[in-house]
Amino acid sequence: MAWFVFILLAVLTIGGALGVVVTRNVVHAALALLVSLIAVAGVYLVLFAEFLALVQVLIYGGAIIIVLMFAIMLTRSSDYPRITDNKQWPLAAVAALAFLGVLVPSFLINKVEGTEAQNASFTGIGESLFTTWAVPFEIASLVLL
Repeated sequence: MAWFVFILLAVLTIGGALGVVVTRNVVHAALALLVSLIAVAGVYLVLFAEFLALVQVLIYGGAIIIVLMFAIMLTRSSDYPRITDNKQWPLAAVAALAFLGVLVPSFLINKVEGTEAQNASFTGIGESLFTTWAVPFEIASLVLL
């Protein structure tokens, strides 16, 4: 059952990502990105990483998408000409298929051994984040500022 849910969420993630790239409407692209990010949070839940799923939904699914939607709605896209055709798509398709042709066999050849499930709680993550990883956490927060 978990394998089926994982595959379903992976398809939703890839479908949302393709929707971002393929659609010409920027609002639809932002909504497709939201679908993809929430599906990634679902993958985290399948992998029993509840904290990462919560952070994914709150930070990316909530804050980033809302800021992106405000930026889209507050800019005047009618002032700019629309480009309806791009002559580079055949070259991009060939490059993407070549990359996929290299990536898929490398995943099939290099099998990942099973990983151990860890019992990480919110308090354990918080204690680790602010004791052992306090300095890297602060450096990352300064970089992200």
